[in-house]
Amino acid sequence: MTLWIVVASVAGVLVGVSRQINGRLSLSTSPLKASFWNHAVGFAALTALGLVIGGLIPAGASDVPWHVYIGGPIGVVFVAAGSWLIARIGAVNTALLVIGGQMVSGVALDLLSAASPAIWASALGVALILAGMALTQRRR
Repeated sequence: MTLWIVVASVAGVLVGVSRQINGRLSLSTSPLKASFWNHAVGFAALTALGLVIGGLIPAGASDVPWHVYIGGPIGVVFVAAGSWLIARIGAVNTALLVIGGQMVSGVALDLLSAASPAIWASALGVALILAGMALTQRRR
């Protein structure tokens, strides 16, 4: 379990760093261009890794329903929105709002799925994130 916590924490740090880099690129170009280059360079890196490791295109990839591929366009919107928001509301506010949205949608998806989450813990997590957001908005 400790390994997964470390991996998730590192992934969170990388998301924050990536947002900052894309936000700065967005300031000198545009959110659309920042998102384009994020995905173009990511595609090149993933393709190179896939060619080295193999198995990039699994058997039957064309036989699945179209909606399983909708994550790509959603990711484009997410990266472009993050690039646009960082420059306007800052890194902390962007991160808190994105995490808040992820928590709310995660709780909703858990409620709709067969999983039976501890709803009070999830609600508390969402409340703490929203409280953090409110605290960052207080004037000094």
